Amino acid sequence: MTPNLITDYFDLEARGTDLPTELLAGLTTFLTMSYIIVVNPVILSEAIDVGPNTVELLAVVTILSSIAAMLVMGLYADLPFGLAPGMGLNAYFVVVTGLGVDWRTALAAVFIEGVLFLLLTVVGAREFVITLLPEPVKLSVSAGIGIFLAILGLEQMRIITATTSLNPSIALDPVAVLATVGILFTFALWARGIRGAIVIGITTTGVLAYVVSALGVQPLILDEGAGVIGAPVLAPGVSEITYGAAAYDITPLVGAFLEGFQNVEAFTFALVVFTFFFVDFFDTAGTLTGLGQAAGLTDESGNLPEMDKPLLADAVGTTVGGILGTSTVTTYIESSAGVSEGGRTGLTALVVAALFLCSLAVVPLLSAIPPFAPYVALVVVAVLMLQNITEIDWDDVVHAAPAGLTIMIMPLTGNISYGIAAGLLSYPIVATAAGRGDEVHPAHWALALACIAYFWVRFGTFA
Repeated sequence: MTPNLITDYFDLEARGTDLPTELLAGLTTFLTMSYIIVVNPVILSEAIDVGPNTVELLAVVTILSSIAAMLVMGLYADLPFGLAPGMGLNAYFVVVTGLGVDWRTALAAVFIEGVLFLLLTVVGAREFVITLLPEPVKLSVSAGIGIFLAILGLEQMRIITATTSLNPSIALDPVAVLATVGILFTFALWARGIRGAIVIGITTTGVLAYVVSALGVQPLILDEGAGVIGAPVLAPGVSEITYGAAAYDITPLVGAFLEGFQNVEAFTFALVVFTFFFVDFFDTAGTLTGLGQAAGLTDESGNLPEMDKPLLADAVGTTVGGILGTSTVTTYIESSAGVSEGGRTGLTALVVAALFLCSLAVVPLLSAIPPFAPYVALVVVAVLMLQNITEIDWDDVVHAAPAGLTIMIMPLTGNISYGIAAGLLSYPIVATAAGRGDEVHPAHWALALACIAYFWVRFGTFA
């Protein structure tokens, strides 16, 4: 497509954007979510074993399933959001296999979840449920995700520990020091109004890591008691990395889900599908709402118009992922980095997809990026996502209680869906107690009961 055709197809002018902005936004989103290409295979390899190239094969299917979802997001939904196998959902995949469920059966559950999402999306049921989310929950989702992002980023950069305490060795830890410099530098660029501040910040941080490493500075190795998350490396080398043609032969994974339907224990399988379904449903709902707010694409009711289109993207990605051999695909909150750079159309998503495709040739080289550097973007973006807090009526307990719980529970539990569930549970109860039961839709009670059912199944049965 020529530049003019691209501009006309995505109607860039009407969205207040242009081709360079969309390209930059796509690059920014890719830089902030590309870690999944390495992280997802590493996590899933704890449950899936198809030989010596398992990690490489999982990297390939991670990329392919992400591309499939982003093609739908870009060409059909026309929204600037990236998708990939979700963090948390891949960890739950491992947990399920640890309970005795074969990994092929777990993939079958992912496939069934994707098919269910496809059917519900086509008939409009998913969009209907999401539009019924109480207003205070919608308005608080973005802020909750923002704080969640900040904690995730600060932990990975070793500035805070897993207990959210300040790293006691921060002044001696070169990773934390470089990350702090990167964050402040990025904010300085942003304050100066420099385009591409986030990309420049990530790149500069990575370059500094190599410089410091070349000077002989070694990362601080902390004991387990420090609770710091993240690989303690500054600038990994690539000299020992090899990548043969065998790493692209994904036939051991493709279609493996079909074997998973054999000897399935019905109740356990239904339980796994239900958990995948529930968590992904509300993760996606919260992420799309938060990203839509950040991009200024929501309507006066706080809803993302034609939400069935982006929902279809994650449904397609999840179905394809189950077929290829990876866990549930979902919309990434890291897309907010690209949105903050001005991405407003599906062209941003297509740029991310193109960069994922290019990464097929250099999957092992991605490990050469200092692992903490991309997380600089999360802290910067987190600040941007706090803006909607001012829209909440904090003087009204019917709004303040569910909004406050949604915002707090997300980062404290490290789970977006738990935060939304807290808001959904509290809203009808508080509203009714305040004598405003007429404001509570029957669907609000249904959503609250669904949350109770989920927690009972999730923690009561698997305890």
